[in-house]
Amino acid sequence: MQNRILVSACLMGHAVRYDGQAKPLLHPAIERWWAEGRLVTICPEMSAGMQVPRPPAEIANGASGEDVLAGKARVVESTGADVTEEFMQAAENAVTLASQAGCRYALLIEGSPSCGSDFIYDGTFSRRKQAGSGVTAAALKAAGVEVFSDREIERLIERVSD
Repeated sequence: MQNRILVSACLMGHAVRYDGQAKPLLHPAIERWWAEGRLVTICPEMSAGMQVPRPPAEIANGASGEDVLAGKARVVESTGADVTEEFMQAAENAVTLASQAGCRYALLIEGSPSCGSDFIYDGTFSRRKQAGSGVTAAALKAAGVEVFSDREIERLIERVSD
């Protein structure tokens, strides 16, 4: 099977987000890819043993997923708990699954400290966005997987059909 796609479980309707919700992405391409067996679903945080619901988490001090991977930044919950190790494990699990399943692409939920690819929150829990990638998105990119946000489905469709 060529052109397999790793996809955030919340986009597939699974209630796995920190707040116990899903963010289903309804699009004919998703339905077609699912029927063709192209989609490989993961919630990185749940794969690392994190619970649902859980306190919101952000990458501290305006840093990025790349900074976390380099050991220069931490991921913290709104409670102050450090969940960096869980997010590192989540990223590793996603990269391993993508590799084992032959996923050349990933379709991830935007804004997440794990899956955000264009923007994440700035670490102040004030809902301020900043450009940057979450930990899993950064790890997948570093592993050679092309990452697309849920807002870039049309771009992904073009890439997968190449």
